[in-house]
This record gives sequence, structure tokens and C-alpha cells, in this order.
Amino acid sequence: MQRIYLNQVFNLKIEERKIMMKRRIKLILAALVMTTLTAAAQSTVTIDLQKKWGPVMNAIEQVESEGRANIVSRDGRYVGCLQIAPILVRQCNIILGYNKFTLKDRYSKEKSHEMFIVFQEHFNPEGDMERAIRLWNSGDLKCMQRKARTEGYYQRVMRKYNQMALEH
Repeated sequence: MQRIYLNQVFNLKIEERKIMMKRRIKLILAALVMTTLTAAAQSTVTIDLQKKWGPVMNAIEQVESEGRANIVSRDGRYVGCLQIAPILVRQCNIILGYNKFTLKDRYSKEKSHEMFIVFQEHFNPEGDMERAIRLWNSGDLKCMQRKARTEGYYQRVMRKYNQMALEH
């Protein structure tokens, strides 16, 4: 029969605690690394989407509001630098699957730009500039088959886009 002394049991428990603490520390560090990597990846995605949509979004913004975030249409439905309607705010929240945006967000350039990107990435993931302009103007998913409805707007945005490209 093997004898186990009390000090051996005590030492064993201390060793077990040390092992458990090391495991916890490793898990915490792994979680921190994953969070950091996820944040970095999201930041990279945001930068890439800004590059993808920025030029056309800026031209649309100039046509819609001359870049003014506090502008409201005559009928009160369209608000902000991109003249966003309440239905677009709802649509972006549906696309995302949760209520990220509010009607007040239309007054924020940053939030308006986010909504533009969410909407375009969902309905125009290829990044087709003509489709982006016509879709933004009409909200009609068949805008490319009904070009006559958005031709004037498309031409105004393209003139502004080309003018801005020459300035840079």
C-alpha cells in the first residue's frame, strides 16, 4: 500500500492550479489575438470598400447635396449628403439583419456613406459604376433595363465624376 502524505496532495493541487492558470492565460491571449486580427481584417475591408465605392459615392454626394450633411429635400423625405429616404435606412437594416441605422444617421456623412456601401454591396457587388448611379437614383433593381428613367441623373453624376477626377 502506497502512502500519500498531506504535503504531496497539497503540492499536487498547487501544480494543477498552475496548469489551469496557464491554460486560462493561453485562452485569453488567443482571444485577444483573434479579436485584433478580426478588427484588422474589418479595417482592411472597410478601406477596400471605401476605395471601391468612394469616387462614385463622392460624385453622387456632390450632385445630391454639394456635400452638405444637413440638407433636407423640399418634401422632407430625403435627408443628408446622399439624400437618403427612410425606406433605404430600413432596407440597409434588413440587409444587415439588425437595426444598425436610424433615421437620424442620414445626417451623418460617415453613416450615410456606410449605408451607401451596404446597399451597393448587396445589390451591386460587382461594383458596376453605371448601375450604382442608376440604382441610387431610382432604387429600382431593374434600373439597367429602364435606363431612360435615370438618364438625366446618370449624366449629371458622370459629369461631376469626370470633373472631380480631373481635379485630382
